[in-house]
Amino acid sequence: MGDKHGEPSDALKVLVYSDDHTVREQVKLALTGMFAPDLPRAEVVETATQASVVDAVASGHYDVLIADGESAPYGGMGVCHQLKDEVEDCPPVVLLVARIADAWLASWSHADAIATHPVDPVALPQTVASVIRGARSDARHAEQREPAT
Repeated sequence: MGDKHGEPSDALKVLVYSDDHTVREQVKLALTGMFAPDLPRAEVVETATQASVVDAVASGHYDVLIADGESAPYGGMGVCHQLKDEVEDCPPVVLLVARIADAWLASWSHADAIATHPVDPVALPQTVASVIRGARSDARHAEQREPAT
């Protein structure tokens, strides 16, 4: 792998949280290979429980988390809120929502973006790429502001 932010030659580390294996598979298929010309290929890691996604985020460096808002018993919105509050370097989160009207809940959860549920194989990669680009740009700006030691 590479560093947390990944260089172009490194695979992107994408974490997917859903209790539904078909949702995890749809996300994995949508992000297979080079899904954006300016980003490296994706390596998708799947989690199915609240405990496993929290452990994965706390112990690994992921470029993005895709959380299923329809998961049960712990929905992606609550998990996202928990991670954003408890994990210092929480990766950006794309929340899968069943209804666009749920965007306000995604905002409450501190999600970085939303995507529709069921997975749209064209829109999801575009959303994920946009979120990753934004996070990388923010990281570069933060590094430039830090004083040299």
